[in-house]
Amino acid sequence: MDRYDAVERYYHAIDADEYEELRALLADDFVHDRGDMRLDGADAFVAFMRDDRPDTETSHELTAIYESDAGVAAEGTLRRASGEPMFSFVDTFRFENEKLYALTTYTHPA
Repeated sequence: MDRYDAVERYYHAIDADEYEELRALLADDFVHDRGDMRLDGADAFVAFMRDDRPDTETSHELTAIYESDAGVAAEGTLRRASGEPMFSFVDTFRFENEKLYALTTYTHPA
């Protein structure tokens, strides 16, 4: 699996509530930084996505995925189950040994 596919699988796993698949994509020391909070460790991140997200009935609509030697960036919109946009985002992913090890999220109100 290449890095582009790993990013697509990341969003699919979250949107489909496939948390074992999500965990399999992440390095043990995975870090997510989204400005207002930071999650350290793959298990903490998966637990947050599964148990603590304010709204789990959402979907990621990707408009672009950019790949470089430094990593992958994905641009899109997070939508509620009704289709209403919550916010637009850019996620930057870093990889280590074919696993996602760092994610930074930038958001903009819809």
